[in-house]
Amino acid sequence: MSRIGRLPIPLVDGVKVERATNGEVCVSKGSQSLKIFVQSAINVEVKDSQVFVTRKNNSPQVRAWHGLYRKLIANAAKGLSSGWQKTLIMKGVGYKANVSGKCLELHLGYSHPVKMDIHDDLHVKVEKNNIIISGIDRAVVGEFAARVRRLREPEPYLGKGIRYSDEVIVRKAGKSGGEKSK
Repeated sequence: MSRIGRLPIPLVDGVKVERATNGEVCVSKGSQSLKIFVQSAINVEVKDSQVFVTRKNNSPQVRAWHGLYRKLIANAAKGLSSGWQKTLIMKGVGYKANVSGKCLELHLGYSHPVKMDIHDDLHVKVEKNNIIISGIDRAVVGEFAARVRRLREPEPYLGKGIRYSDEVIVRKAGKSGGEKSK
């Protein structure tokens, strides 16, 4: 069995997992829900507030799906119970960000401000030079954070740009002021 796929998924109070007939697994808590399409070769069972994911055969493709779908269901359950969050740090002269309604406006040294529409499932806050993106769907949070970071990636000489809070930028030495060659 898959090492990741065989682990049970513990369900926090209020989180429900149901398998639909059309191949979807619905993970819900209150009025919020996430749907995950699961291949028919994967079984999803709920027993004693734990979710067990098993596979019907041992073909290489099904073995790969086993761990994938287990992790997708676990991410959905964690997202509904505690949520996902990414923090981006802006470093640079004049770099600013603000949120107005469902739009993130960034001033990143370009001749114009960059405006990005915020997905309905996301919450974006700006605190000084930090952009905090949170939501229940890990993929949506990660994709939006990656799109913001891509606007001005960190450069290795001065460290200017937008980076993740846990990202380490390896700085390079600039030109050295050594002897002139004759």
